[in-house]
Amino acid sequence: MGKGGSLSESVIKKILLSYTYVAIWIFLSFTVIVYNKYILDKKMYGWPFPISLTMIHMSFCAALAFILVRVFKIVEPMTMTRDIYLSSVVPIGALYSLSLWLSNSAYIYLSVSFIQMLKALMPVAVYSIGVSFKKETFKTNTMMNMLSISVGVAIAAYGEARFDTWGVILQLGAVVFEATRLVMIQILLTSKGITLNPITSLYYVAPCCLAFLVVPWIYVEYPILRDSSSFHLDYLIFGTNSFCAFALNLAVFLLVGKTSALTMNVAGVVKDWLLIAFSWSVIKDTVTPINLVGYGLAFLGVAYYNHLKLQALKAKEAQKKVAQADEEANNRLLEEKEDEGMGKRNESQN
Repeated sequence: MGKGGSLSESVIKKILLSYTYVAIWIFLSFTVIVYNKYILDKKMYGWPFPISLTMIHMSFCAALAFILVRVFKIVEPMTMTRDIYLSSVVPIGALYSLSLWLSNSAYIYLSVSFIQMLKALMPVAVYSIGVSFKKETFKTNTMMNMLSISVGVAIAAYGEARFDTWGVILQLGAVVFEATRLVMIQILLTSKGITLNPITSLYYVAPCCLAFLVVPWIYVEYPILRDSSSFHLDYLIFGTNSFCAFALNLAVFLLVGKTSALTMNVAGVVKDWLLIAFSWSVIKDTVTPINLVGYGLAFLGVAYYNHLKLQALKAKEAQKKVAQADEEANNRLLEEKEDEGMGKRNESQN
């Protein structure tokens, strides 16, 4: 009973920790999304400058990452050559800056609930781009599943009360750039054996994002901000908002590192439903029955996609265990043969 009780306690502890990581990630992701909406929406805080907000986030994250890496030395920076930085970090930084810029811009035009519905297209974009870069294998049943998700999102868009074409283009662009970034991380970093934790990732990527955002900022938002004398930077609002963005990056690493990317996908679906409910009940966004039917269909498609991923992971894990068992059996046979050989040699010597 002692061993059984001990095992039971460790399993319960592991489950509780997993739920804690999920809860932290959902809370921070939820907070950042609602906070960004609050700042950018003209009817709320009323500061519709998405490039500037993204630059504030990147400046804060880069500065804090630099302090943690160089001053407090919490993590060691990896050996980053000029070639790796230019060929890997720069393209990923460019894609990340575009993804953040466009996704933040969408908050000005679309409701939080509808943005979450459009984000259901992320698996479709990741799979399609993965196939085009030969990182995923084309499968007819998977593509049909991707089609069902797309149809569900299209129905949700048809039923959207505050449909804005430009906002939809911005959010779809953000999904495409983010999906491409995720695939590029696999191609450019993972294939080279490079792994970055969130602090070192921000240490290298955030300054790169900032550099890419400076050019559009100078031409698009700087002239308006320069001519506006009414705005003064609220350090409490933008400081806490930036800190939440930094904490979210840490929470992503914590969740994926301690559980799995699949857990984050499942948690993301829960977060989306919570945001839709919050958007409808607190922000008073209009959520129509057609919205819910469409997103429900997309949700089923995403759930099925996660189920297939889980089955694939289980099959891979089972194959790994079989391979390990075979290797151990072969090692035992070799040891037995060696022992037999030694025994025979000893007998012949005697």
